[in-house]
Amino acid sequence: MEYVKFGRTGLEVSRICLGCMSYGAPERGNHRWVLPEAESRPFIKLALELGINFFDTANVYSDGTSEEILGRALHDLVPREEVVIATKVHGRMRSGPNGAGLSRKAIFHEIDQSLRRLGTDYVDLYQIHRWDYQTPIEETMEALHDLVKAGKVRYIGASSMYAWQFMKAQRAAERNHWTRFVSMQNYVNLLYREEEREMLPLCKEDGVAVIPWSPLARGRLTRKWDEVTARSETDEFGKSLYAVTADADKRIVDTVEAISRERNLPMAQISLAWLLQKEGITAPIIGATKMRHLKDAVAALDVHLTHEEVKRLEEFYVPHPVLGFR
Repeated sequence: MEYVKFGRTGLEVSRICLGCMSYGAPERGNHRWVLPEAESRPFIKLALELGINFFDTANVYSDGTSEEILGRALHDLVPREEVVIATKVHGRMRSGPNGAGLSRKAIFHEIDQSLRRLGTDYVDLYQIHRWDYQTPIEETMEALHDLVKAGKVRYIGASSMYAWQFMKAQRAAERNHWTRFVSMQNYVNLLYREEEREMLPLCKEDGVAVIPWSPLARGRLTRKWDEVTARSETDEFGKSLYAVTADADKRIVDTVEAISRERNLPMAQISLAWLLQKEGITAPIIGATKMRHLKDAVAALDVHLTHEEVKRLEEFYVPHPVLGFR
């Protein structure tokens, strides 16, 4: 396993992060394909054995049960100080006023609920899951700063948003001497590269860690174009991400398949190697529902694509509608 500094912080994280949206109670939340606790725990155990120390979840994943499963597993398997736990806030957790969003009231309530579910006194990285158009960013940034000062949060990060919004948040923190975001969890993969226009250069310039979600395009970059899985058949959000650019996306997937045959390597390793070689990428967030998913992710660290292979992988890309922000 490789370890890197988390942006300009002193924190060290594994170059692969295990995303825990795949683990939760199937009967709760929006994803029926998730693995229940008994089936989830072996993946967390294997991740630790492979050297992964970075785990990402969110309060909304399976209605909080993802946090519960991750927290119990880590408590039983590893000392708390050996792992980096990241979670998120923004999505709706209950009906009625103040049950969602990034108001001071919502943030203060939700951090305590996440800490309870995770079974820990603090989270290493607390991220705003999306931009809250109904709350002044100054209110949000001050509330996050106060959580850091209270010892409930070590670092704060952001997720998919426009570059101007990210800068607005950072400048509000700077003006008021509050804690700044140290990371951006955005949507980057071979099928969606719009973040290369503004967000990735911005993060590079400011020393912000980049931890892409869905680095394998929800599995589309790991299998032949026409192959279906239980998740692909039921993942309505995933279907919406690629509907408009299917023709161009298929050519990219076909290229990944061709290079994987030439290299005698799984498609997942080729796709992840491309992302890991991209400047400014800190740690892709990998979802794993089969053991090979984790093993392929770690193995991709040793795959080095040639300039010609990268050119082939990128040549069919076409501009995509902006996705993933809402």
